[in-house]
Amino acid sequence: MKVTAIIPARYGSTRFEGKPLADLLGKPMIQHVYERTLEAKSISRVLVATDDPRIYEAVARFDGEAVMTSRDHETGTDRLAEVASGLDSDYIVNVQGDEPLINPDMIDEAVGAVVNEPGLPMSSLKIRIKSDADFLDPAVVKVVVDRNDYALYFSRAPIPYFRDGGGSVTDCYRHVGLYVYERSFLLEFARMESTPLERAEKLEQLRALENGYRIKVATTEYESIGVDRPEDLEKVRQILKGKV
Repeated sequence: MKVTAIIPARYGSTRFEGKPLADLLGKPMIQHVYERTLEAKSISRVLVATDDPRIYEAVARFDGEAVMTSRDHETGTDRLAEVASGLDSDYIVNVQGDEPLINPDMIDEAVGAVVNEPGLPMSSLKIRIKSDADFLDPAVVKVVVDRNDYALYFSRAPIPYFRDGGGSVTDCYRHVGLYVYERSFLLEFARMESTPLERAEKLEQLRALENGYRIKVATTEYESIGVDRPEDLEKVRQILKGKV
């Protein structure tokens, strides 16, 4: 079984241009993501998929493997599919390029969720919500699952809604944006038209649910901090310093 991790990384960003090359303790952020992904036991190969030669060259400098892709992709999934179309891997892992603190065990958990169920097209992760602020924050994507951990719905809204009160947000889950796809399904998924709920929530994974595909969402205990804005860098630096 071959599992390839692909890290989509583009230079242009409305909130943080050049984010993959932001310095974190002497290394570009993309290098931290790359090295942590390599540590996952389930991963056979790691690739950075980029549309910018500056990122490509930065990856080459730390002896990583990068692939140039089209500048016309609207989403990271489209970029992922372009690279996956030329691979012979069984599974493709989408690792976000702005997660320099990702724990390799998270990747193994997500991979295990899908490879242990032949025919399952994709998997992802969830973690318990710890605060009311996160539960109410539209930037924090929530997920509800059935008794077997298959996703029922993803939303930016606080779900489930406790109509009669008495519920606890600690019984609810935040979605972790790490995906594992059967390679053949990823190529099919990228060709599907966007769907109404996907457009409403701006969440691509809803396209799979709206087309009747199941997503296994394993539970993880590992926290990771994404870098969305320049001000997030200092927090990540302090955490990294504590691990050096």
